[in-house]
Amino acid sequence: MAVFNLHVNGKEQKVDVAEDTPLLWVLRDHLRLVGTKFGCGVGQCGACTVHMDGAPLRSCLMPVNAVGNAKITTIEGLSEKGDHPLQKAWDEVDVPQCGYCQSGQIMTAAALLKRTPRPTMEEIQNTMHGNLCRCGAYHRIREAVKVASTKTPTTKTK
Repeated sequence: MAVFNLHVNGKEQKVDVAEDTPLLWVLRDHLRLVGTKFGCGVGQCGACTVHMDGAPLRSCLMPVNAVGNAKITTIEGLSEKGDHPLQKAWDEVDVPQCGYCQSGQIMTAAALLKRTPRPTMEEIQNTMHGNLCRCGAYHRIREAVKVASTKTPTTKTK
């Protein structure tokens, strides 16, 4: 066991875990941030997607000892009031069915909109293709990303 100081959702968090513990389990089991889901455990489905320094990351594959000083953002940290343009668009388009994959879908889409505020449908498709949806709501997911892109500022960030 080792103590790690993590920066999660704008707060410093201290955890005492084995150094090879996946970030997913640190978030869920130790920090009680359960919005990030376990899907496949091998980085193929995207349910566990969080941001590490603004980039999407499959947290099931990232050992906590590799996080270092990176800033981690989970679905809980995307918007304090749940009013991020993607969260609003998800409601407007009525995306979720079972909802299991939705936090990973939203986190992947949020990284896209941060890097490309007005993506084309092709860019949306290419970005979102790695996130699986058990219910097959892909059309609504793409539509919601497009809707959200019309509601976000157009300034690109590094």
